[in-house]
Amino acid sequence: MADNADRATDLAQQHVDAALADRRFIGVDMAAAPGTECAECGDEIPAARRKAAPWARTCIDCQGIREIQARHRR
Repeated sequence: MADNADRATDLAQQHVDAALADRRFIGVDMAAAPGTECAECGDEIPAARRKAAPWARTCIDCQGIREIQARHRR
């Protein structure tokens, strides 16, 4: 029988796997630095977002959609 630590490890692995699948799906090179365009819609990522989250690959709107979809996958 699995304990809470096992379930937490499995859940964390599922999240990592989903994130990697998302990156492969949108064709993002994991070694490449994020650009100024959203990986989802192609619009420019605002300078304020790039400054606050330099790793961001999506605009605020697309990131919000991703987070909503991630909540529904759980």
